[in-house]
Amino acid sequence: MSLYEQWKEELENQTDETFEAFWSKYSSGETKIYSSILGEGNPVIQGNIKELAEKYEVDPVIFMGFLDGINTSLRTPLELGGLKDQDSITLDIDFEKLYFNMLQAKADYLYTLEEWNSILSEEKRQEITKAYKRSKTVVKEKKTGRNDPCPCGSGKKYK
Repeated sequence: MSLYEQWKEELENQTDETFEAFWSKYSSGETKIYSSILGEGNPVIQGNIKELAEKYEVDPVIFMGFLDGINTSLRTPLELGGLKDQDSITLDIDFEKLYFNMLQAKADYLYTLEEWNSILSEEKRQEITKAYKRSKTVVKEKKTGRNDPCPCGSGKKYK
């Protein structure tokens, strides 16, 4: 069974009683990984999954959960389905996209990390936050009302 399948199975098998402990374990591991990556400031991370999990002091299955989350923020996404713990991977992180995705995931414990200060300027983070908020704004299209000009362009009144 691949690590990704183990990760999905672990997610699906959570009960109301175990979910809180599982989420606490996962989010603390995820915070530790992101703090380290942002602290280093290097957008390219290489190694095999087992070594990287040991480097960031997390279980390989939890590291796979991290990879599942960061995959959309990579310049070249990984094919997670068949990864085993000895497989070598290269993560090329787009930090701006990562920050946007953290906002989208409502992961305030991640996008408020102090380490972001050395990666993105305050102005850049505000710009990304504005772009995120704009993407959430719903624009309602104006309906054609009775006796308005017909949208087909005939010049007649719309009924």
